[in-house]
Amino acid sequence: MDFTPTEEQAAARDLAARIFGDLSTHERLAAAGTGSDAELWKALCAAGLVTAVTDIGLLGLVLLLEEQGRTTAQVPFAASCVYGLLAVAAHGSPEQRERLLPGIGDGTVVVSGAISEPGAVRAGSQGQLSGIAPVVPWLRDATHVLVVDDRRRLWLVRTAESTCEPVELTAPWSAGRLTLDGTPCERLGGVAGEETSGGAYDDVLATARTAFAGLQAGVCAGSLARAVEHTNAREQFGRPLAAKQGVQLRAADAYMDTEAIRVTAYEAAWRRDEGLPYVTHALTAAWWASEAGRRVVHAGQHLHGGTGADLEHPVHRHFLWGRQLDAYLGCGSEVLQELGELIVRGEGKA
Repeated sequence: MDFTPTEEQAAARDLAARIFGDLSTHERLAAAGTGSDAELWKALCAAGLVTAVTDIGLLGLVLLLEEQGRTTAQVPFAASCVYGLLAVAAHGSPEQRERLLPGIGDGTVVVSGAISEPGAVRAGSQGQLSGIAPVVPWLRDATHVLVVDDRRRLWLVRTAESTCEPVELTAPWSAGRLTLDGTPCERLGGVAGEETSGGAYDDVLATARTAFAGLQAGVCAGSLARAVEHTNAREQFGRPLAAKQGVQLRAADAYMDTEAIRVTAYEAAWRRDEGLPYVTHALTAAWWASEAGRRVVHAGQHLHGGTGADLEHPVHRHFLWGRQLDAYLGCGSEVLQELGELIVRGEGKA
């Protein structure tokens, strides 16, 4: 395994870091409230970073999402790339790819995903969907939603043809409640898409877990960087807080947890790009992102002392994102149980 970024991946990562660093500032985030930053989203798409994911692969996307996580940038970048660009590119029909991919790339088409509960939505005989997805991140920004039905088939639904109600989450992810009542939709892959449940859904779910683990790695890295800056600048009894052994040990543990999230996300992404089995690796990345991610954002806030209790302080935003990603990826025990069941069935080999 070699996770060294290619020239294209490194260039895309560096460009993303500059754009997120310039535009995802504390002041702009505060002004955005719980909504997304339309100007930042436009800048990312204009720079070709969404389209670039087709060429730089899932590992490249993970690198970009790390940069988003460092600044907790409020844009539907992860969702539209995972549930839109990569899902349509891998499993869409030729007509769907030709029709949807250009719009996803330039940001005029934004896709969110409602795929975590396969039994919540049912498909009728005429291809209409009925059911409720209680929480869909970035639904308020989306033009389309990728929905899984009770047979684990994937469908694209236009948000304009469904009922979307705002929902507030721990993190400001422009979420909503999606209600489908005989809503028209189209099969991902067209009418010739897979009739049996499985492949496409498993791939999209594993891709999402890997990508959002990468996002969590960035959130944790940003939280830790703020904690390091604070403890080096803040003095107690004439010495920086960072000189205290307890502070150093807490920061070191957070650093190791962050690196574990990063390397497991890299491995899962690399394996998908190489065409290797990666579902269990995606679950491993999700487990680390959930369990270790929660520890890191708590440590980041704790190392700020009383300042960490200030809800307006930038580190609190990392705390909210880390806890939201923990919930979105699934609690650690649930992820671990699913991973164990796959291994027992022999699906964890290779």
